[in-house]
Amino acid sequence: MDPETTLSQNPGEHYATVPVPASAPNRATCTQPLPSYHGVMKTQTTEETSKSELAFKSASQVMPGGVSSPVRAFRGVGGTPRFIAKGKGACITDIDGNCYIDYVGSWGPLILGHADDRVVAAISKAAAKGCSFGAPTEAETQLAELIVSRVRSIEMVRFVNSGTEATMSAIRLARGHTGRAKIIKFEGCYHGHSDGLLVQAGSGAMTFGQPSSPGVPAGTTADTLVLPFNDLAAVETAMKQYGSELAALLVEPIGGNMGCVPPNNGYLQGLRRLCSEYGIVLIFDEVMTGFRVSAGCAQGLYDVHPDLTCLGKIVGGGLPMAAYGGRREIMQKVSPVGDVYQAGTLSGNPLAMAAGLATLRALAEDGVYESLEATSARLADGLESAAKQAGVPTVHARVGSMMCTFFHTEPVTDFASASRCNTQAYAAFFHAMLNRGVYLAPSQFECLFVSAAHSEEQIDQTIAASAEAFKAAAACG
Repeated sequence: MDPETTLSQNPGEHYATVPVPASAPNRATCTQPLPSYHGVMKTQTTEETSKSELAFKSASQVMPGGVSSPVRAFRGVGGTPRFIAKGKGACITDIDGNCYIDYVGSWGPLILGHADDRVVAAISKAAAKGCSFGAPTEAETQLAELIVSRVRSIEMVRFVNSGTEATMSAIRLARGHTGRAKIIKFEGCYHGHSDGLLVQAGSGAMTFGQPSSPGVPAGTTADTLVLPFNDLAAVETAMKQYGSELAALLVEPIGGNMGCVPPNNGYLQGLRRLCSEYGIVLIFDEVMTGFRVSAGCAQGLYDVHPDLTCLGKIVGGGLPMAAYGGRREIMQKVSPVGDVYQAGTLSGNPLAMAAGLATLRALAEDGVYESLEATSARLADGLESAAKQAGVPTVHARVGSMMCTFFHTEPVTDFASASRCNTQAYAAFFHAMLNRGVYLAPSQFECLFVSAAHSEEQIDQTIAASAEAFKAAAACG
């Protein structure tokens, strides 16, 4: 694959390196919200990003790539990453004073928007009592009870500190429960950076995977079978051959790390049926979709219930926290009740519990998801219309408040089709939007997230900006 134009098989916070478009100016300082005249956003173009440029140079001397996670380096779109000073509601402000309507939302957790008053108050109250104790707190039980009450498949929960830790622990638990070693995962689905999941497809359909990163021993991925997403026939074939050896099938119910890729009709139901038939633990990685696409997560939306679920992002209210949970008979295999070991110094820390509780309680208020759906539909429809008017080939996918505009001529249903997107066109679109005060993910292969804080005016401003940005993308073919 050409790294300039294609998608890596390590799709977490994805990037495919592209040069910065020549027509990618920096944007001016703006007020919040951005002013609009006759439906067209007013912008003033300057090149005032000097502070971010200096900050990036300094960061690059002491951190690999100048960032703490790869996609933030803007290598998927080129240019200098903006260093953020603050955020409030649907907007963020960089250290140069430039303000942007934000659709990254910390990669999904901030469904209520930045610095939501309820979440900030809860964190502040908890912090005043102590940041961490390394001992049980009532807040852990309260958040666990809240999750159990809202997600039908979850009867018990274990809190951890990241999505990587949640998926890694869930796989270990599935192996301990079944006494089997092999697992199935899918191309384009990212489940964190643990060694056994940094894997690319083998040379044949039924070949076990090879490591996709230096530093991962081949033996670590030898029990991981990688199959194409949305291909139920491939799963049926694999289970006929390896069913008695498979401990778990791990899947994002909605692909969120190759753009937004919904499951085909009947796909999740088919996975549930096959896992039940062969005694395989079905694990839904809902780190991204959990409490994002519906109050009952993706599994509630599609009415398909896994044996184990991994949660993160929203469930931590913007703080580092994740969880895995599921059927009681499986979860009771976890230490100290069972023999499957897992532990963590900061697991269940009071600040993350407070943020998670405040967020989930706010999401339970009447009309929140209905409002999110209306706002998200307004944005998605507007972007699709603007792309058509500009004559830019795009495919638009949305589930609830997560969506993606693929610069592609065909539907995107799996890793292979996602990897054929026009990343040069996306880079041009990204910079044109950034110049107009809209902050999107700096990669074609990430989702756009709408929050409860986005107003209709901000949505309309975004659509107006896209009308011009799609024209910039059109120049890339």
